[in-house]
Amino acid sequence: MNSIVRDSDVIELSEPPIFSFGQKVRASRTIRNDGTYRGKEIGDVLVKKGEVGYVVSIGTFLQQFYIYGVEYLESGYRVGMKRKELEPVDACEEIDDLPLPEES
Repeated sequence: MNSIVRDSDVIELSEPPIFSFGQKVRASRTIRNDGTYRGKEIGDVLVKKGEVGYVVSIGTFLQQFYIYGVEYLESGYRVGMKRKELEPVDACEEIDDLPLPEES
């Protein structure tokens, strides 16, 4: 009767969420539509590996995982993602991306 396949024995909900609202994150893998994204075909790419977005919501799934709603500015999609599909974009990394002023 139990046909739900869990991909981990870890219960994330026993701890606070790893990411917070407004946090800048990067997709650690390419995400394709599994049939839950309206208006796209199953298998269509929603998020490319390395694409950067911002956490806009935090929900739960199967009383086990946090699901982070991430708004991706490049593609314009808002996609629900698990912790293992995301990595934080460090503040140091953001600073490193800024152009340095030219010396005179």
